Amino acid sequence: MNIILFGPPGSGKGTQGDKLVNDFNLIKVSTGDLLRKEIKTGSKLGEEIKFVIDKGHLVSNEIMNNIMEKVLTNKNCHNKLIFDGYPRNLQQVKNLENSLLKSNQNISCAIEIKVDKQIIIKRILGRQICSKCSLIFNEFFNPATKDNHKCDPTFLKKRSDDNEDAINKRFDTYKIETLPVFKYYNDLNLLHQIDGENDISLIYKEIHQIITSFAA
Repeated sequence: MNIILFGPPGSGKGTQGDKLVNDFNLIKVSTGDLLRKEIKTGSKLGEEIKFVIDKGHLVSNEIMNNIMEKVLTNKNCHNKLIFDGYPRNLQQVKNLENSLLKSNQNISCAIEIKVDKQIIIKRILGRQICSKCSLIFNEFFNPATKDNHKCDPTFLKKRSDDNEDAINKRFDTYKIETLPVFKYYNDLNLLHQIDGENDISLIYKEIHQIITSFAA
């Protein structure tokens, strides 16, 4: 099965996706992770991506589609993907559907995690990522402690684009561009909406039940 996780930046898609990977033996494809990996290479493309992300904008469809094409043609990923952050507009939906058709795959369900903008801002401003183990924490909602994080606290870092101005732009762009995408998957009876302001465990329980219902 292939699953799409929707939600504005800071909605918790990454956290929920990681849990699904472990429980359903899936592979999470995070566009954010793929883009940051390219940035770390120091390539010209990486510099271009960093400039766009730091401004709070989305990278071009061409860049995203090329990156996703490599994933979709990987036989190890066949029908076992969780898409986190893709597709974000109808052009990307068309590219995804065409690529899936070529490789005899499909989308099993799309899940939207809905969260208020002000909560998103607080979540992102408090977000910390361990550069060693990649676990994600939040200073306000889910702080790192000796019990849940074994690495040294000095490994906890903030992303360069986690500032209020960039957050506002990313949230507004997300809402404008993805609204038609929600309608597309809703018309196919594939869209499920989740209250992303609940406790992390309750959100996951609801998502788990949805996926279990068609994975059985």
